[in-house]
Amino acid sequence: MAVKIAVLKETRANEKRVALVPAVAEKLIKLGAEISMQTGAGLSVKLADAAYKNINFVANPQGLVSEADIVLSVQPPTADIVNAMKDGSVLLSFVYAHKEPDLVKLMRDKKITCFAMELVPRISRAQAMDALSSQAALAGYYGALLGATSLARILPMMTTAVGSIRPAKALVMGLGVAGLQALATARRLGAMTEGYDVRPETKEQAESLGAKFVDTGVDARGAGGYARELTAEEKEKISSVVTKHIQAADLIITTAAIPGRPSPKLISKAQVDGMKAGAVIIDLAAEGGGNCEYTQPGETIQVGQVTIVAPLNVPSLLGEHASELYAKNQLNLLELMIKDKEFKLDWEDEIIAKTVLTHAGDIKNEAAKKAVEG
Repeated sequence: MAVKIAVLKETRANEKRVALVPAVAEKLIKLGAEISMQTGAGLSVKLADAAYKNINFVANPQGLVSEADIVLSVQPPTADIVNAMKDGSVLLSFVYAHKEPDLVKLMRDKKITCFAMELVPRISRAQAMDALSSQAALAGYYGALLGATSLARILPMMTTAVGSIRPAKALVMGLGVAGLQALATARRLGAMTEGYDVRPETKEQAESLGAKFVDTGVDARGAGGYARELTAEEKEKISSVVTKHIQAADLIITTAAIPGRPSPKLISKAQVDGMKAGAVIIDLAAEGGGNCEYTQPGETIQVGQVTIVAPLNVPSLLGEHASELYAKNQLNLLELMIKDKEFKLDWEDEIIAKTVLTHAGDIKNEAAKKAVEG
């Protein structure tokens, strides 16, 4: 019997992505899936229902999920949709349990097996399933473009009949996937680039992209590829080095985020107050409160002569490619679960074991369990 997959239309504000694109739908069907989608699910990325072949379309989302074995979405579904899902069925989506405690409890109580896309482990075998990284790469690219269009000057050097214009100085703070992509894009646009991260192993990556690395002498490597919390002494040491780079920059792009925790503050109010007139900060960590003390998530503000731009859900602004990459991430994860046209979970597989959020009436992720149940 075919595995029944339902794909929801996204309804949260400013969400333009869709969890399935036509090319990936064809591959899921070959795996043995029977796919139903909510009517108009792809319209926000200009994918009409007719673009999908061999798929059944259903207008009512509750009816859509009621018979599904697996439900796919980008953002977590609403409680009424989870209530309509079969007990014991499977959900794949971003969740962020600390933001959705009631929904996680509901999935636990209905024995929904939820695989949270933000929990995919950052190991080499899981790279093709790592939705955080695929979406972050797009956010970094967009951040550099947003910075270029927010400045009142150009990024590259330009020689004209009346003289030369010096290139802008761009500083990227936080050299994960988004930061490195922002660094590469700013460099391609002609800026003089610098990169900063509390993890010293990122120096080589920054320099490979033609950027100078701001070395503070502090090693703050933490678990899971993320930075750890800094001590007061370390913060002071870093601040003394980084301040002069912040205040010399025309454009700063910040990308430091830790899933499930507030974004670390990389730029203080005092540092912003000393920045040059006309400088711009693009804060790509606004979802977690921002990397700058002045940041107002979702807003563009003026602090003296400095502009701070803090967009939310940046990947959705590039919805076409964001949807394509996300759909491929989910396909690669589902290929671990659908074997010989049957749904089977191998709990010995590290990726499956670490990505699961809820299963069989329990919250399996310890951090999420602590956040939701206390």
